[in-house]
Amino acid sequence: MALIKSISGIRGTIGGTPGNNLTPVDVVKFAAAFGSIISENKAKCKVVIGRDGRISGAMVQSLVVNTLVGLGIDVMDLGLSTTPTVEVAVKMEKADGGIILTASHNPKEWNALKLLNNEGEFISAEVGAKVLDLAAKEDFSFAAVDKLGTVTMDDSYLQKHIDAILKYPLVNSRLIAKQDFRIVVDAINSTGATFVPALLRALGVNDIIVINEEVNGKFAHNPEPLPEHLSQLSNEVVKQKAHLGIAVDPDVDRLCFVCEDGSLFGEEYTLVAVADYVLGKIKGNSVSNMSSTKALKEVTLKHGGQYFPSAVGEVNVVKKMKEVDAVIGGEGNGGIIVPDFHYGRDALIGIGLFLSHLANHKKGIKSLRNQYPDYFISKNKIELDNGFDVKAIFDKIKKKYKKNPVNSEDGLKIEFDNDWVHLRTSNTEPIIRIYAESDFETTANNIAMQLMRDIKEFG
Repeated sequence: MALIKSISGIRGTIGGTPGNNLTPVDVVKFAAAFGSIISENKAKCKVVIGRDGRISGAMVQSLVVNTLVGLGIDVMDLGLSTTPTVEVAVKMEKADGGIILTASHNPKEWNALKLLNNEGEFISAEVGAKVLDLAAKEDFSFAAVDKLGTVTMDDSYLQKHIDAILKYPLVNSRLIAKQDFRIVVDAINSTGATFVPALLRALGVNDIIVINEEVNGKFAHNPEPLPEHLSQLSNEVVKQKAHLGIAVDPDVDRLCFVCEDGSLFGEEYTLVAVADYVLGKIKGNSVSNMSSTKALKEVTLKHGGQYFPSAVGEVNVVKKMKEVDAVIGGEGNGGIIVPDFHYGRDALIGIGLFLSHLANHKKGIKSLRNQYPDYFISKNKIELDNGFDVKAIFDKIKKKYKKNPVNSEDGLKIEFDNDWVHLRTSNTEPIIRIYAESDFETTANNIAMQLMRDIKEFG
């Protein structure tokens, strides 16, 4: 069905033919290419790996581990884990790199190799290009039998990650515990079922209801934590008379909340609320990608900081955060990056900071949401057929809207007075995403629909 190679990793659907899907052959090739590059000129090399709860996870894990061992690389295997936990482990272990086996928010037939450098951060575009080139050439040299790598299983990083969150100065577990929160968690049949409740208990939350808690990769609904997929969580929050609901994606790097009345806090406002809390404690700048709400800029200016937009993609957000020395950043998809914790989207530190903010607010999550503006982002997508010439279409759209401010750093972002629309091809799926924001939901939808008509007309 699909094999996508991008800054977000090597991602594809399981089954099918090599080169067109993520088959065992492709898994071995890309693992071998990455391992060869990071172990070059090193007497000994260590890689940390972990996986989410996908059906194909154990198969892909076995292929990756044994390919790395065959290169003479020592592997620390965290088993079922989360993306941020693997990132944390790479740095704590002083490893040479990491591989996370997850297709993040994609449906169950997908899996991916997400590749990390020795800082526990996603590899650069330059290193990524080398991996793709070497995989295509299949120019690998494997180790002799006396120099094969070793495998160490390590399940301690769930607790180590939680301990680090509890020690983070802005996470106030004592205040959280005093609130006696009742929380419903939608774990979407993946590792959030283990990691989120463990964190909540460590924060002093004892009344926890978990739905979709069996870690079997048979996702109970589309795993992307968007409003249309969270009706079960919303209903359960109301039914259980809970204070709030928490939803994460399968690899626990995206985070969103449900209010006590079952309404959605809004995935765009996860970062806004956490940034409001952090910037109220630490003066500094913020970053989000250019598909994210303008509310973050307003919150940042309120606290005396500067806001900077980046291209879409975690690696681009991190790069911009380092350039401007941001103290908080992330993406409007519920991705929180806390740089003095680690440079990666992390729903777990996000939960600790959000609950600290909510506990300090003391008036409930709906009241907290009402403190922020009600901007509306219309999120849409168009599936791409083979041979679809995106560049030609974008050039025609750019010409049509030449009287408007247009940013072409990452796809096309067009401004209409206080409103905007952003068109870009996805790094993770064969689609064009169309996001539009306005003060009014109808206006945002109308802007998005007009641009979708333009795409179809020019296509």
